Amino acid sequence: MRLDKSVLPSGSYRLGMQGPWRRFSWELRSCGLHGHATYAPDEAELAARLQVGTPSGSAWRCLRCGAYVAGSPRGSGPADEAPRVLRGRALRDAFVLRFLAIERGVRGLLLVALACGLWRFDDARTALQSVFDSYLPALRPIADRLGVDLAETGPVNAIEQLFTMRESTLLLVALGVLAYGALELTEAVGLWLMRRWGEYVAVVGTALFIPLEVHELLVKVTWLRVAALVVNVFAVVYLLWTKRLFGLRGGHAAFLAERRNESLLEIEQAAAQAEHAGDAYRPQRPGPAIPGVRGNVGQVEGGERAAQPAAPGNAGR
Repeated sequence: MRLDKSVLPSGSYRLGMQGPWRRFSWELRSCGLHGHATYAPDEAELAARLQVGTPSGSAWRCLRCGAYVAGSPRGSGPADEAPRVLRGRALRDAFVLRFLAIERGVRGLLLVALACGLWRFDDARTALQSVFDSYLPALRPIADRLGVDLAETGPVNAIEQLFTMRESTLLLVALGVLAYGALELTEAVGLWLMRRWGEYVAVVGTALFIPLEVHELLVKVTWLRVAALVVNVFAVVYLLWTKRLFGLRGGHAAFLAERRNESLLEIEQAAAQAEHAGDAYRPQRPGPAIPGVRGNVGQVEGGERAAQPAAPGNAGR
């Protein structure tokens, strides 16, 4: 197997890092996990550009990392039906989107579980309050030794507020938490599938709650609130800038053009078309002059007609 570093996207091999990460490649990592993405297009000229002959047979070029892999390709068919292979910036974006999708999915599941708990809380309000009142005094000595005032902690205050809520208010809170959890799960699905609508939903849904998170942080600073705010601000800025949402940096058309420039199959197609265009407009070399013939042998007049012999009356003039 031979690796052609010239086809690797910029930054794939050298990311400006030191140590073992200096030569980290997202393409090679993905090929190591999922195997090489080789494809044999039906177009003979394009297929010839993606394969080389070896003593053991043909080797096909991986559309992800650019290496030549001996053996039969994993897929074949028309070039337009080739699988979409992420590489370069698109591959790194996929990793970030999947990370955000997991974070949104975990948060959404927790919110849905909390909504279900609030929904059933009213039926067991009396029993839960008796358990809470019995266990809270037992925890006070431990909290005093740790220097924690249980009466001022967030969880205890939240539970005490739940016990004093009316049934209608508790139902509205449960519905609100459930809707928020559904929104988080929708963002998770869209980001995991890397759909354009999922990116828009994630940006809008996340940006709407950033002012609330800032308000909570001003009330009380905790590491959990700081981490949540940093992740959400990063998600909004990252999606807006890299995905060119809302017309930013050229919009969706510029985003698609950027992805096409990183596709190895489309690069080879463009190179083949450029060669054909160059051959079509390349001027032919003039041949030697022949007495009695207007023009040179091999020269084409007007792009279509070959050189014609001179008129009999003008011969030898």
